[in-house]
Amino acid sequence: MKVGIIGAGQLGRMLALAGYQLGIHSTFLDPDAASSGGQVGPVVVGALDDPASLRELAEQVDVVTFDIENVSVEVLADAAAAAAIWPPPHALAVTQDRLSEKQLFEAIGIPTTSYVPVADVADLARCGTTLGWPIVLKARTLGYDGRGQRIVRTPDDLEPAWRSLGGVPAIAEGWVDFDCELSLIAARGSNGSTAFYPLAENVHSDGILFSTTAPYLDAALQRMAEGYLDAILDQFGYRGVLTVEFFLAGGQLIANELAPRVHNSGHWTIEGAETSQFENHLRAVLGLPLGSTAPTGHAYMINLLGSIPGRERLLSIHGLHLHDYGKAPRPQRKVGHGTIVAADRSALLERAAALSAAVSQL
Repeated sequence: MKVGIIGAGQLGRMLALAGYQLGIHSTFLDPDAASSGGQVGPVVVGALDDPASLRELAEQVDVVTFDIENVSVEVLADAAAAAAIWPPPHALAVTQDRLSEKQLFEAIGIPTTSYVPVADVADLARCGTTLGWPIVLKARTLGYDGRGQRIVRTPDDLEPAWRSLGGVPAIAEGWVDFDCELSLIAARGSNGSTAFYPLAENVHSDGILFSTTAPYLDAALQRMAEGYLDAILDQFGYRGVLTVEFFLAGGQLIANELAPRVHNSGHWTIEGAETSQFENHLRAVLGLPLGSTAPTGHAYMINLLGSIPGRERLLSIHGLHLHDYGKAPRPQRKVGHGTIVAADRSALLERAAALSAAVSQL
């Protein structure tokens, strides 16, 4: 079986690695042959929105998927003549625009943050009265890992913040005083079977995921989140892995963002679940039975940003699984992650504290 992956970042790399043990071979489309994914599989070198390059990829594989959301849906439509494309491109189209994403949540009845669409200066005038302060201003497209976002605390700062985003179409969101951030990952197969991972608790720093702890044990919230994701999966006729990030506030889940792909908050599943999100995504898009999503223990994952520091010290931490993405160092760049799995939560948190301290000191 052969899978084409649009984008050869660390997510694509981990997809390819998960596939090899099942005899699934991956080929990437990426502008950089030496990319993270390109170090573990062949690359069709080309722009992600180049029709000829995407067609070349599609003609070599059984199914095309993606590890990034900034992919031209129009170009995907042309490649669909050569290979199946999963998840469905229309799901990708919705999640490429924060406004259409919010409208999807509303249409399905999933609570989400209050917001005001911003197309011009006139729209800014009603943001404060509608949303209160502070406001989170986000570009509607191309924003991730804190990019394309500004926290605005006063009316005088709103227009300059919008200008700093390039004056592009945006949405202003009301501030959520949340208790914690949670995410839920689901996998849906070709026959409609669905498997949910346990809720995971996430900590962000400067808009970038810092750590994930799983499972977050709350049966009522788990059922609530699964119901929300089921509705989204049904709406799209979905196949593959899908993730929703939530704020937990006053016992209520408030949908923040949707990702139609494998997700950073699911890295813990490589060692911490019976079947990783990466393997289940491949199983789903290829029409294979889904694997168990049951946790193998309690897991803690931490992102390594900028560079892989102090390898000897990191590897001296009991039970640490280190993942190096093969990327050149760069400030705030995700270059790797580490995961610890323990039989009980108290033991996990003790080791997690040691790992976090080691990373912060390096």
